[in-house]
Amino acid sequence: MTDGGGRRRRAFIGSFTAAGGPGIVTAAVAADGGALTALNNVAGVPDPSYLALAPGGDTLYAVSETAEGAVAAYRVTGERPEQAGAPVPVGGSGPTHLSVFDGHVLTANYGSGSVTAVPVRADGSLAGAASDVLQHKGSGPHNRRQQGPHAHQVQPDPSGRWAVSIDLGTDSVRVCTLTGGSLAVHREISLRPGSGPRHLAFHPDGARAYVLNELTPTLTVCRWDSSEGLLEPLTEHQVLPDAPAGDAYPSGVVVSPDGRFVWTATRGEDVLSTFAVEGEELRLVGTVPCGGDWPRAIAESGGFLYAANERSGNVTWFALDPATGLPRYEGSLAVPAASCVVFD
Repeated sequence: MTDGGGRRRRAFIGSFTAAGGPGIVTAAVAADGGALTALNNVAGVPDPSYLALAPGGDTLYAVSETAEGAVAAYRVTGERPEQAGAPVPVGGSGPTHLSVFDGHVLTANYGSGSVTAVPVRADGSLAGAASDVLQHKGSGPHNRRQQGPHAHQVQPDPSGRWAVSIDLGTDSVRVCTLTGGSLAVHREISLRPGSGPRHLAFHPDGARAYVLNELTPTLTVCRWDSSEGLLEPLTEHQVLPDAPAGDAYPSGVVVSPDGRFVWTATRGEDVLSTFAVEGEELRLVGTVPCGGDWPRAIAESGGFLYAANERSGNVTWFALDPATGLPRYEGSLAVPAASCVVFD
């Protein structure tokens, strides 16, 4: 598969080096389908567990999910990612997610419960120091997992006006502004106590959002008002058709480009769930095995769904039924301690 300029498409796969992962793996995407073939790997920073591409796709950013916490930039214009400068400390521990927003890389720091803004130069490299660290506050009713804040995701909204951070420890979503390099909370929205929100995905219409909860296997449907920066929780849906056999930890949520389907991954049960979007409601269509163990993240690209399975050490891909949205297993690429996959 090639992009509009004829360049073959690539996938970039993050992994946990502390668990035997190879760092960042670059893979080619087959021209006649979704199959992945490994090309190379780089191990520039420890535990590059989450990756994000800059607009335009010339620079790849990676967290270093360690106690010290850092973010690194890579040039990806050639065949192999090349690190662009030294990693930059984020001033928080355990950064688990990052995104590009308004000339900055934002990181969600799970261990310290904070969000960091790191300025980006015009060439895509990091400026060398964080401009701000926004500390979350609060807790939740779960005795072990919610003793304090745990920021798990931060991303721009579709309008590009707001940065939205999801906090598992405080059962809340914070809508933030970034002005002059400084982060500020515009509004904090509370979700059901004990739900443990992990990740949020916006609908392509920009008026809806879906929050995947980790501490209870549910998906919260929300209305999103970009003019006011307001997230309004509406309904909550089980992501599994039956009660889980053991502990179940939902991990990733993706909305189809046409807005007709929502997919989630659940660890423990090791399944992918498919929802049909029906206005402001969701209908669970069914679940399928993820093709591995402990699907930490999922992604959609080119009509295929991909799952990064951490414990089995592989990335699996699935063709998607255009009528039902249900995934059909197609293949697997071995990547020890795989944690995420993004596409250029």
